[in-house]
Amino acid sequence: MQAIKPEHVTRTRILDAAEALFMQHGFEGTSMRQLTSRAGVNLAAVNYHFGSKDALIQAVFRRRLDPMNTARIAELAKLEASGSLSPETIIRAFVGPSLRLVEDAKGGGRNFTRLLGRTYTEPSKTLRALIGQMYAPTMERYKTALERALPQIPKDELVWRMHFMFGTLAYTLAATDTVQLIAGCKPEDRYDAQLLEERLTAFLLAGLLAPLKTSMRKAA
Repeated sequence: MQAIKPEHVTRTRILDAAEALFMQHGFEGTSMRQLTSRAGVNLAAVNYHFGSKDALIQAVFRRRLDPMNTARIAELAKLEASGSLSPETIIRAFVGPSLRLVEDAKGGGRNFTRLLGRTYTEPSKTLRALIGQMYAPTMERYKTALERALPQIPKDELVWRMHFMFGTLAYTLAATDTVQLIAGCKPEDRYDAQLLEERLTAFLLAGLLAPLKTSMRKAA
């Protein structure tokens, strides 16, 4: 069994600490002193592995989002190869990899989903541009797939429906705690990835297949 290099352990520890602190205090609110203290390293180690705070933030997101988007494209490729491309299967392929992070409490996935939600509330153009850049290839692949599966939906309208789909998923990931405000919810259901996938798929599918209004048909 190949031994894990010490520098890899240190890098992972810094990323874990940054992920947790950014989620708790925000990107601007987290100081390098807090980060080095939590990670148990000195500032030189952070600079050695990442070079700057901006580069560290980018690495935090790439560690989770690159594998997530790779999984999404792989799932979509399977559907295309098997000929089972439908609105429902496309939705499941898209939401599944990200929902699995909700179940990952010990590995930090759950913290990361909340951190991801901060990118939509903190006014950082650089960070939003980074997230957009990372999502762009995947979104383009899914847009093409949905155009094939829903030829009856005008392309302009489909873009809006994808926007709503993405927004619903992002909010579900980032704000699972808010469902407690609605009486009758079982707390444990918030972190059940399979149950979330079933509920979210049913909701998003209804939105994608919603009848076009007369004004939309005329615009198309």
